Parts: sequence; C-alpha cells; structure tokens
Amino acid sequence: MKTSTIALLAIIGTAAAGKPQLSINVQDGKFDDLEGLDPTLTWSDSTAAGDFNIEYGIEAAAKPTSDLASLPKKIWGKLSTDGSGWGVSARADFDGVEFSKADIEIDATNDEADIDIHIEASASQGFSVNKVEATIEIDATNDEADIDIHIEASASEGFSVNKVEATKSLDSDGATITINPRYDVDTEEADIVVAYSKDDTSVEITASQDAQSVTFSQQIDDDNRVSPTLASSGDISLEWERSLGDGNSLTATLKPNESIDVEWEDDSWTANINIPIDGTDVTGTNVSIKREVNF
Repeated sequence: MKTSTIALLAIIGTAAAGKPQLSINVQDGKFDDLEGLDPTLTWSDSTAAGDFNIEYGIEAAAKPTSDLASLPKKIWGKLSTDGSGWGVSARADFDGVEFSKADIEIDATNDEADIDIHIEASASQGFSVNKVEATIEIDATNDEADIDIHIEASASEGFSVNKVEATKSLDSDGATITINPRYDVDTEEADIVVAYSKDDTSVEITASQDAQSVTFSQQIDDDNRVSPTLASSGDISLEWERSLGDGNSLTATLKPNESIDVEWEDDSWTANINIPIDGTDVTGTNVSIKREVNF
C-alpha cells in the first residue's frame, strides 16, 4: 500500500514545530503526472544545548510511495557557537539517507577583525580537506566627508586582494548622490556606479570600459513602482512592482526577446513564473510555487 503525500506531510509536521515548505516546479510547461511537477517538501528547525545552537533540516520528495527511505533528497545538520570574539559553525550535508559520506563546511568569523575562515571537507572512508580559505575585509570610513573605502582580500595558497571599492555620498538640493567606483582584482574589471535619488525618483548609472547601463525608477503612487533599464548593448528591460499590502507584492520583469519573469508573494505563498520568449514566440514556461505548510 502506497503512503500518500498528505501522510508524508503529517509525519514531518508532527515530528517538530518548525514550518515545512512545499514547492512545486514545472519546467518548460511539461508534466505527465505528480512526479513531473517535482513536488518537494523542505523543513528545518533549531534548538539550543548549552552554548551551542543546533539546526537541522530535510529536503524530501512529496510523492506517493511505500518506500519512505527513497523520499529524502538531502538531510543536513549545523552546529554553531560564539566565544572569544569568534563565531564558529560546522555543517554536514548528506545525500538522502546515505550516511556513510558527507560534505562538511566549517566557518569561523571574527566581526571585530573582519576575518572569515572557510573550510570545505568531505567524509567517506576517511576525512579529507578540499579547500581552506580566509577572507579579510578592511573598511575605512570618514563620516565627516561621507566617504567609505572597502577592501576584500583572501588567503588561500597566498594572500591576494580580491576587490577594492569606495563610496562617496553627496547631498544637493534635497537629492542624494552616491558615487561608487569598484575594482575587481581577479578579473581586472573596473566600473563605477552613480546613483541619484530625490523624492519618488531615482536614477542609477553603471559604467565600465565595455558596458554601460542606466536604470530609472519612479514611484508612481503608494502601490506602484516602474523601473526601465537601458544598456549600451541594446538590451532593454522593464520592471513593474505593485504592493498588495501587508508585505505582499507582485513584481513583473520584461526583457524583450529574452523572458518575462513574474514573482508573486502573498502571505505564505511565493510563486515564480519564468517565460522564455523569442520575439512573439513563447518557447516554454517554468513555474515554481512555494508555500509554508502549517499543521
């Protein structure tokens, strides 16, 4: 006798007080049965034991079956604690119920020193470290001059600066102007972002040597905002956001000859629709629907 999807929800729901989330996906607008919708149930919860915080969760297929062991896609657990200015956490991810091997991530953060250490490891027949990286952030701020300087660096096989940027803010005739030059050391790419904001209107210009774009944003009324973006490549996009009240919203983005994207947030529901387009032809529809499930 097959176990129903409702029974699966009930089993996980009564196991703990956390709220499960059910998501359904449709790729290219095609599905033959319940499996074609790829219904997935995700659930997580947390507790504390002394100075340690414990988090855990599961991602499982929500489909009728008599083999419950085949439903989990991923099971994970995370242990974290703070001490001596450091926040340390360790997380293990298992594929399904295959507990003989795990992917492990260890992170240590010192906010005062702006240092992050990240370790990736795997455990199967033995324990092996795959990657060790330390990230250092350096910030300098002059409040009087409204200037911020931000530097990101990493230490893996050696010490290297990854990113440098500065931000300058100006107030002029009731408007706020922000100038943000950025440089990515790894890609050797530099650009500058200039933003202007006054009342219900804002303009943002992003320019590099190879590409430039400008985004205009206009708050039409209390509930509607429109933001067209023009790029030097000839690409155009138009975003419309409507507030539905109580923190709910509907956002639609049109990119001609590319896609139409719609995101609808309504209470515990979140729906995302992606429609690839080629001229006036619709080449497929991808739908993702998520909802918190209460028991």
